[in-house]
Amino acid sequence: NRGLAKTRKDDYDAAIADYDRAIAINSDDAAAYFSRGLAKADRGDYDGAIADYDRAIAINPDDAAAYGNRGNAKWRKGDYDGAIADYDRAISINPNLAEAYGNRGNAKGRKGDYDGAIADFDRAIAINPNDAAAYHNRGIAKTRKGDYDAATADYNRAIAINSRLAEA
Repeated sequence: NRGLAKTRKDDYDAAIADYDRAIAINSDDAAAYFSRGLAKADRGDYDGAIADYDRAIAINPDDAAAYGNRGNAKWRKGDYDGAIADYDRAISINPNLAEAYGNRGNAKGRKGDYDGAIADFDRAIAINPNDAAAYHNRGIAKTRKGDYDAATADYNRAIAINSRLAEA
């Protein structure tokens, strides 16, 4: 849709205006709230994004992606507990959502729960063995635990999957 095209061009204000018009036409359009939330998050308005994801979830409480993206916005605000709760809900709706496991692992890592983070990255990798970010982030958690050999193996695997992953 036009709002999505504008979001991809980083024209967030115009995208949000398009979603505002769609919502004015149909205030129960969960997809419009979801997409407007994406545009708001992309421009750094995490509170606005969370409000839009709240509305999308109220309309469609089984939308795993809405919970995941709301978790991402909460993570950006430093609300790791809130983010983890949203990732938990996304995973309960779709247990094969590798991204939610990876994001939850990042939030757990931020809280110092490296064992929990590693377990989540393990699950993300089991679902998607080509997820370079999951290997990289698991390597970070292992580094923080002092398991340098295992961390190096994860960094090497991340680079093998994505040679442009400079962080690894």
